[in-house]
Amino acid sequence: MENLSYYEILEVTKSANGDEIKKAYRKMAKLYHPDRNPNDATAEHKFKLCNEAYQVLSDDQQRSVYDRYGKEGLQGGGRRQSSGFDDLGSVFEEMFNGFGGGGRSRQSRAPSDKFPLDMGVEMRINFKEAVFGCEKEVTFSAKTSCKTCKGTGAKDAKVTSCSQCGGKGQVYIRQGFMTFSQTCPACQGEGTMASDKCPDCKGKSYTETKEKVTVKIPAGIDNGNRLRVSGRGNMGKSGVRGDLYVTFEVEEDSHFIRSGNDVYLEVPIFFTQAVLGETITIPSLNGELTLELERGTKDKQQYRFRGEGITDVHGRGNKGDMIAQITLTYPNRLTKEQEELLQKLQASFGIESKPHESLFESAFERVKGWFK
Repeated sequence: MENLSYYEILEVTKSANGDEIKKAYRKMAKLYHPDRNPNDATAEHKFKLCNEAYQVLSDDQQRSVYDRYGKEGLQGGGRRQSSGFDDLGSVFEEMFNGFGGGGRSRQSRAPSDKFPLDMGVEMRINFKEAVFGCEKEVTFSAKTSCKTCKGTGAKDAKVTSCSQCGGKGQVYIRQGFMTFSQTCPACQGEGTMASDKCPDCKGKSYTETKEKVTVKIPAGIDNGNRLRVSGRGNMGKSGVRGDLYVTFEVEEDSHFIRSGNDVYLEVPIFFTQAVLGETITIPSLNGELTLELERGTKDKQQYRFRGEGITDVHGRGNKGDMIAQITLTYPNRLTKEQEELLQKLQASFGIESKPHESLFESAFERVKGWFK
């Protein structure tokens, strides 16, 4: 299994979309999870490989790097972990809620509030904005606990015990020898219900208002990173506001491919440039770089430029690298004159131009002997 591609590990095709990959991961993770395979080292190893495959294939940027360059392209600090682990965490909460403690809430609320005080919004930014940082305005809807019903959702704040869960806020489902608990769907875990709905909030327990806030996005922000804007979340009964969390989605660039703080650039060169070696100019995040091609440069060969990548968003002062990967190109067609010139060039190298002959000479003799 270790020698399989990430797609083979999750048993999906290279054209699988995000939902198909997530579904396949859940299936494999359930199959090999340590809780279901105690003291099974093989299952534990397969479980880790599934996690590794999902981390990469569930992230558009890492998947793009992997599809082009394989696992080698994810080396050297290129693998991002923040967004991958956040996603894995949500998957496990869904899969194993009810087993060994269940999932934890990511948002806070006071015991008497019917909605989380912390809230989240998503923001899409382009590649340049992510690399160099910027300021952007965020528009969002914030909840405020209804003053008329005191946040109960009930007319005159009069509530009764929930008839479905008996005021417990939880209902229990038995499957075989196991019993699962889940939040009561009737009262949403409150244990109480409104006799009549509040006329102002229509029984929701809150009102909503449109708000705007300008956030300063630091250089190096990446897909799945979050910024906290203190005190701009929802407002509970006590008048305390939660925080606003902005999660970023970064658009891909047409030339640069990001992997963590490193940046990859595919550089097409003609086969004669690779043979002879040449100095060329290539684009970089900060303008231009000089690339000195070695004589005999190979296809997929990489040239690394230290410190020419993306600034670390955590403010450590570090910068990633820029990796230029060579793609050899060949002429689509030859004129008669060009063909003759190439044939003369090949002939000038003598036996060196036909390495297969010396390599397979002994093999030909052995094969002939098989039929005597």
